[in-house]
Formats: sequence, C-alpha cells, structure tokens
Amino acid sequence: MDMGIVNAGQLAVYEDIPKELLERVEDIIFNRRPDATERMVDFAATVKGGGKKREQDLTWRSAAVETRLSYALVHGVIDFIEADVEEARQKYARPLDIIEGPLMDGMKVVGELFGAGKMFLPQVVKSARAMKKAVAYLEPFMQAEREARMAAGGAIESASQGKIVLATVKGDVHDIGKNIVGVVLGCNSYDVVDLGVMVPCDRILQAALDEKADLIGLSGLITPSLDEMVFVAKEMERRHIRLPLLIGGATTSKQHTAVKIAPEYGETTVHVLDASRVVDVVSSLLNPRARPAFEDDNRTLQDQLRVQYSTRRERPLLTYDAALKNRLTIDWAGETLPEPAFTGRRILAGLPLETLIPYIDWTFFFAAWELKGRFPAIFDHPQYGEAARDLYDNARALLDRIVGEKWLTANAVYGFWPAASEGDDLVVFSDRERSGELARFNMLRQQEAIADRKPNLSLADFVAPRDSGRVDYLGAFAVTTGLGADDLAHRFERDNDDYNAILVKAIADRLAEAFAAYLHARARSEWGIDESASPEQIIAENHRGIRPGFGYPACPDHSEKLKLFDLLDARSAGLDLTESAAMTPAASVSGLYFAHPQARYFTVGRIGEDQIAAYARRKGQSIEQAERWLTTNLSYEPARC
Repeated sequence: MDMGIVNAGQLAVYEDIPKELLERVEDIIFNRRPDATERMVDFAATVKGGGKKREQDLTWRSAAVETRLSYALVHGVIDFIEADVEEARQKYARPLDIIEGPLMDGMKVVGELFGAGKMFLPQVVKSARAMKKAVAYLEPFMQAEREARMAAGGAIESASQGKIVLATVKGDVHDIGKNIVGVVLGCNSYDVVDLGVMVPCDRILQAALDEKADLIGLSGLITPSLDEMVFVAKEMERRHIRLPLLIGGATTSKQHTAVKIAPEYGETTVHVLDASRVVDVVSSLLNPRARPAFEDDNRTLQDQLRVQYSTRRERPLLTYDAALKNRLTIDWAGETLPEPAFTGRRILAGLPLETLIPYIDWTFFFAAWELKGRFPAIFDHPQYGEAARDLYDNARALLDRIVGEKWLTANAVYGFWPAASEGDDLVVFSDRERSGELARFNMLRQQEAIADRKPNLSLADFVAPRDSGRVDYLGAFAVTTGLGADDLAHRFERDNDDYNAILVKAIADRLAEAFAAYLHARARSEWGIDESASPEQIIAENHRGIRPGFGYPACPDHSEKLKLFDLLDARSAGLDLTESAAMTPAASVSGLYFAHPQARYFTVGRIGEDQIAAYARRKGQSIEQAERWLTTNLSYEPARC
C-alpha cells in the first residue's frame, strides 16, 4: 500500500478490532498470503449494516467481574467501577487480592499497550483515574484489615514495585509534566510520593529517607531550576544518599544533566525525556539484572555528551565589542514610529473567558500530552487520531464548564511608555521629555559569528537610540488565567480524578497563552498599528511586532521579570514571582512589546566572559550572580563551579 485515507473518527483501539477482521487486514498490509485480497472480499460480503455509530457499547457488562474490571481500566470507564469492585469484594477473600489480581492484570494490559504504542498518554491517564477510584473504594476495607493485622502483631503489606519521591524544585511552580509522570508510574504499580511544587532540597531528601524511597525525581521548567537540581545532587553526595536521581522538565536536557548534574553525584543520574520513557528507566534501575547494563549505557552516553559539549564550548566567539559593532543598523531618521493612544499602565480584570477561546492554540495543548501534530490535522494521525479527538472533546466539555461556571479568572495589566536604547539597555521613561527613568531593562547580544555577515542581534536594536533624536515607545504586559486553577485541580484530585486535574492545568495554560495573543492584538491596535488579522493569523503570529518574555531565547535572564513586575505593578492584578522569578499562578505570561517592523524573535545563544562582565556591571550585580541566572548561555565554565 502506497497511501491510505483514514477516517480518524472511526479509529478503534487496535486490540478491540475483531480477530477475524484483524487477521485479514494484516494479511493484506503485510502481504502474508497470495489470496489475501480474495479472502477480504469474501469477508466483506458477510458484513451487513450501515456505518459505525458512536454509541455506548455495554456488551462487556455481561462478562465476568474480572473481565469487566480489566475492560474498565483499559478503556478508562468509571461509570460502573465501584459496583464492580464491590462485586469483586464479595468474591475475593481480601481487598488486597483484588488489587493484586484483576486490577493489576488490567493495568498490566494498559502498560503493555502503552509500551507497544497502541495506547497513548491521555488514555493511560484515564486508566489511572479508573484504577484510583477502584483503590479508593477498597481503601477503608484495607485500612480496617491493616489495623486488625497490626493489632495482632502482623506486618504491613504492599503491592508496590518500588517507591519514588517526585518534586518540582524550589522556586518553580510548574508541575503538569511531573503529575503525568506520577500517574504513569502509578499505573505500573509504583508507589509515588508527590511533594508538589517549590519544594526545598532539605524536604526532598528528608522525604526520600522517611519514605524509604528507591529513587528521587526532580522536575522544573524555568532556567534557575537547573541550578537548584545541581544543588540537590551535591547535597545527595554530601549526605551520602545513594539513590538513582531522575531529572525532567522543559528546560532540562540530556546534555545539561551529563555536564552539570551527573558529575556532582556519585550515583546514577538519568535525564528522562518524557512520561513515555519513565517506566523503562525506573524498571531498569530497580531490576538487579538490568541495572548494570542500563547504567553502563547511561554513563557512556553522558561521557559522549560531555565531549561534545567541550568541543562546542571551544568554538570561538566574537568579542563583545565586535558583536556590538555588528548590531542591526536601522535608519531611524527615516522611520515612522507609531504612537500609542495612551501611556502608563491599564488593568483588565475579569475578562470573560469566552473572549479568549478563538485565540487558543490547541497544537501546544496536545504537545503537553505527548501527542505531536498540528491542530486540527492531528485528528487524522494514523496512530493517535482517535485519542486526540477524544482528548479534545473532553477538554472542550471541561472548558465549557470552566467558562459557564466562571471557575477561572482572567486578569491582565499592560501599558506603553516612552523608551530609548542605550547600548544594550532599554530605558523606560515617565514622559516624552525623558525627565524620569522608570526602569532599565538589560539586554544581551548574540556573540556567535553569524553566516553571511548578518548582524548580531539584541532586543535593544529594535528601539530608537537615545541619541537618535526620535521619540520611541516600549510596551509591557502580564496576564494570568490561573487564578482558581489550583483549587479546581485539587478538587478533582480529591475525587481521585487525575485526568481532569491535569486537564484543568493544561487548559489554564492554553488560556493564558490565548490571553497573551488577544492582548497583543489589542495593544497593537492601541499603538496605532493598523491591521486586520483573524485569530488564526494572530496565533500564527502573521503580524507586525513581537512580545518576547524574559527567560526565553531572546532575553534569557529571568531576573529581569522583577523589573517588569515593578513597572506594571503586576501584583495588583493577582500575579507574583517566586524567588527564582517563576510567575504565579503558573498559568501566566509576561513580556515586552516591540512595534518596529524589523523586530523578530531570535536566540542569544552562547555568550562570553567579556559580555557577562559588562552585563553584570550594567545590572549592578556580581559576575557570580549574573552567571547563576544565565548558566545555560555561558560559553565557559564559571570559576565557582
């Protein structure tokens, strides 16, 4: 077969395809026998009736209770779970026998299908929800049995394959990925102790000792989290804690783990790319036969990554002075600079959430669930189109409830100010006469030699220099749709519904990005940039102007957010910053607005000691402080390490 057209709406779980039909389909696809086509034609003649309808099939309800429990777990069905568990409780001698028997059997099927690529993350999380509800129903009966056994001098029993302590490190509030990892591990019979977010090192390590954990898993999203992970590794070494250390999160990488974290700790340190890999990693580390080979492979890979990093670091940079001279050249005298309708800050409180729905970029929503593909084409994906459609339908249904019942609050603060560039600084003034300096944002410049003599960019290039004689402006914003998200997620968690708890946070994140896109469109209009753009064009950023956020590639220093929040008085809109400059609530976005038509996103990349020294001087910081905030951009090894 060279090509096939698939109706994603009719895709079924692979294992649910009738065996007789599956055999004939596979005969054709894999060319297993010469009469495959004829056999399929004969079989097709026996099939009667119209197209497939999306109706609830309850034929599985007539099966034995063990089969029903397995079906409910594999398909994530919770409607009958308590009734079936109660029926099983009447049949089995002990509640633990139900967990170790039919429930674990069902979860083994889930694990096998997930590992074989026949189930996908949203489906697995639904399965975990069914499992949790089943265990929660049995828990009072098990507790009574435990108390009776302990009173008689017996020992506590456990069906766990191992215990792992998970935490988002100090200063960081992001936990969607960590929560998904915890659910996946729980599906595979591991005991997960989730300490939550902003967890200090002492608490992580004490919990690992108190819980007699087999592994520790650290998560983080913002760049300062990387340094905190290094600190935890050093403390584990200093305290002689000999447990495998797992590293995960959006800013983490195999290279950073190999170069910065692993050398600080004598035991195995492994970077886990995503939830789909974690079970293999944990099972290998806890299997005495598999562990030596796994650790050898991990060490070999990390040695290679350290060599590659060393080679990359040795590539020469331009001097900072040379990079400054190669800045973007703009003829400011000939530029028409737009003037905003107002200066200063404005607050938008309680924006109706339905306003934001057209601006949601669903592509990134699916990526959070490890379903890769552009929306809506993802529904036609040959493997997980049906899973994507089901996830989307669930998300839209929950979003309708969030909007209708006003479960989340959308607040924003934004504004415009007269501004000018001074070298690589952006200076914000209180008025057009530049009589008072309100803020000074310190920018970084690309130092790597760029092909074709292209300029070495800094965001300061996109604002008119102070000595140009022109009056230019800079915008700033901070938005959140996370007010209420944690409480709502906890409500679902208390009902043993991790699926909707994670869904809430993923939707809140998408709404925050949608708010940023919507507000940017509004700001461009108020800035006098005439355009007629649809929400789709705005999502695709087919417009003039950019809105880079601190911590992202063009301005990677998160600490500049402190100045941004002070300029905007963002805390009055319900936002705040942690000690590592992570925004709270987590579903928040902030940044600067640039209006120049040549303004674009770029990556600063590696920077040298000379730029760090100049940057620290401009910020009024020590070099060590500047290095700590920019650790992933350094082209050299800091002396403190």
